[in-house]
Amino acid sequence: MLNFLVRKDVRKILKRKDSDAGERGRALEDLRSSLFNVFRSPEGAKRQQQQLCGPATALTFNFIVAVGIIFMNKLVLKVVGFQFPIFLTFIHYIVSWLLMAILKSLSILPASPSKSARLSTLFTLGFVMALSTGLANVSLKYNSVGFYQMSKIAVTPSIVLAEFLLYNKRVSFSKVLTLAVVSFGVAVATVTDLQFHLFGACVALAWIIPSAINKILWSSLQQQENWTALALMWKTTPITLFFLVALIPWLDPPGALSFNWNFNNTLAILMSAILGFLLQWSGALALGATSAVTHVVLGQFKTCVILLGNYYLFSSNPGKTSIGGAFTAIAGMSIYTYLNLKQQSSRTSPRQASTLSKSKLSKENGNHDGNFGAESV
Repeated sequence: MLNFLVRKDVRKILKRKDSDAGERGRALEDLRSSLFNVFRSPEGAKRQQQQLCGPATALTFNFIVAVGIIFMNKLVLKVVGFQFPIFLTFIHYIVSWLLMAILKSLSILPASPSKSARLSTLFTLGFVMALSTGLANVSLKYNSVGFYQMSKIAVTPSIVLAEFLLYNKRVSFSKVLTLAVVSFGVAVATVTDLQFHLFGACVALAWIIPSAINKILWSSLQQQENWTALALMWKTTPITLFFLVALIPWLDPPGALSFNWNFNNTLAILMSAILGFLLQWSGALALGATSAVTHVVLGQFKTCVILLGNYYLFSSNPGKTSIGGAFTAIAGMSIYTYLNLKQQSSRTSPRQASTLSKSKLSKENGNHDGNFGAESV
């Protein structure tokens, strides 16, 4: 009898252990499926990107990385003496592709949307990415940072015109005035640092149109076709690498392989490449969360912050005119931000009102249905 009871208790314990193991297995399966929905389904990845990286976070992330890579690339091109800007861009995209390949092998890279963009659109985006990034580094090689930043002023009207022609997107008159004030302030702020080379100036002019199209496509594909930043980067990076290889013989001098690849030089180039990946990712996040024009305004804000930071922290004296221009540009950016927030609030308030009216209507319908049922009974 005692042996029987012992056997019965043992059986109960074993059953309890089996049930606990089953619950644990179901919990792990639920966790795995939730992670799969987050990272592998385009809708889940898009929601996760919007939750974790809103407009303020994306713009701040892009601002910090963009300031760092400008000085890092200038260090690589001038101090290290790596006089191959297109090949430097090629290294950036190779490192970016390798990092994304690691993410893909770990099943962390988000999936592409089920309704993917047309191959021609992705091909165009990869092509203009190669031109805009490569030509930007060539411009940094031949021109000063001030001239490089000043050339960005022309990107703003190019984006406004292109969005009007491609998407019939209009900008209000108040925003046009604000953008004009910002551009004027940046032009005045950078007028003391306009050292440029004739070939560098031509490259800067050639960079404007690809840069504008690049920002517009990144913004529209993420906002209208449910792409995430990393998924779009994964699709377009091979196309960009192909065109960068084609640009190297035309814009780079010979001798890249005979460069002094010692530890310090290689480390500086690799740091620049990692910052390049972060810049591309943060820029894509910012364009997906805001708009192409807002991203350009952020770049101009970065110019003014660098100028004022050098003045207040490092006692550089660009002159009262440049400082006044920087403050004028920042004032224009503040008004532009206010107008954007006002426009967003005016868009969301009718939606909230419509949802409230729908909920009230459903409640009233529910009450009427309940009263009618009571009367019929």
